[in-house]
Amino acid sequence: MEATDCKKELVIEIPPDVLAKESDSVVGQYARKAKIPGFRPGRVPVELIRRRFREAIEGEIAQSLFPKYLKEAAEGQNWRIAGPPQFSDVHFKDGSAATFKAVFEVYPDFELKEYKGLEVAEETKPVTDEDVAKLLEGMREDAGVLEPVTDRPAGDGDFVGVSYEGRDVQSAKAQPVEVEEGHVVVGGPQTVPEFSENVRGAKEGDSREFDVTYASDFPRPALAGKTMHYSLKVRSVKRKVLPEVDDEFAKSVGKYSTLDELRVGIRAKLQETQQRNLERETRLKLLEQLVTKHDFPVPQALLDRRLDEKIEILVRQLLAQGVDPRNTSIDWRKMRNDLQPAAEKDVRGALVLEKIAEAEKLEVSEEEMDATLREMAGEGPETAASLKTRLTRDGKLARLRSKHLSQKALEFIYRNAQINHP
Repeated sequence: MEATDCKKELVIEIPPDVLAKESDSVVGQYARKAKIPGFRPGRVPVELIRRRFREAIEGEIAQSLFPKYLKEAAEGQNWRIAGPPQFSDVHFKDGSAATFKAVFEVYPDFELKEYKGLEVAEETKPVTDEDVAKLLEGMREDAGVLEPVTDRPAGDGDFVGVSYEGRDVQSAKAQPVEVEEGHVVVGGPQTVPEFSENVRGAKEGDSREFDVTYASDFPRPALAGKTMHYSLKVRSVKRKVLPEVDDEFAKSVGKYSTLDELRVGIRAKLQETQQRNLERETRLKLLEQLVTKHDFPVPQALLDRRLDEKIEILVRQLLAQGVDPRNTSIDWRKMRNDLQPAAEKDVRGALVLEKIAEAEKLEVSEEEMDATLREMAGEGPETAASLKTRLTRDGKLARLRSKHLSQKALEFIYRNAQINHP
């Protein structure tokens, strides 16, 4: 179904007495402030004010009364407006009613399908000894210490401190990539092969010149599809010294007395994480079932808002990588089109969850909202109070509450589902 199925049109009339009262109020404000040659402030004839500022006065009346009367008309039809309306065909007549046409979208009215007792498979996988050993090795890697290498050149596994400048071979005008304090893990899985090849065998103080041609799907969009010429200087060569995995290591990483205790703790933590991830995946499967069962039009305003959120997430990810989104080769229009099906599913799912929350009389308390705000504030420089003020001012606090309510509804569905364990 098309989003335009949610579009409505109304021709609305404002009664003469209401129009006259609002007109007198606005004209009075202009009369007190208007500066017109030949008249003292506050002494300008009202009829002159009405003629001189006619368009501005009508604009303020429209801004004040049109949304109010549209809201009343929509409520009379049991419609909930989604997104900003458009007003046209406006007619003001002195001494009589004003009329205008409103074009707007409404939230869809749909029948809620069965949402209790949904059947879903949840396959639990046991935590293996290999899983424990892998995490233990990761902890060992994290505890490793870098020591300078002075008796040999850089080899695989070494951490090579570098500074370099990269220039786009195809574009002399492109801003160069400059890194003062970088590092290369020689032969590392995340290291661009050309960097490994050119620092392998190098010593502190050595310089290298080389080209790198990046694939079109390279994870960093600013480099994807480009050929860069690098001028690199080796600042240091270090190797990572790893600790022995024994009882002393166990004591150094937590409240453990022995290596066996550490392994038990790792297994418990892995099981807890696995169960949490498994439940999240199951909730998403249940939501997918609900979305499939409900077919109704999605307001374009809600779809656009969700697309904006998805694009904003991508932009933040690029900025976190040190990439200016304006300097990438991303076709943002195509990206938006590609994201549309997923965004439509998100909106439909949110609307279904909202209706379930209403049916089950679920609510988000102020205490729960305050706890959420404190958690969000803990991730940044803002206090919970200032964050609440900003979100309220930007009209985003209600959206945050709505997302919290959707999570409650999804939790309700999960707790009332028939979960099979193969």
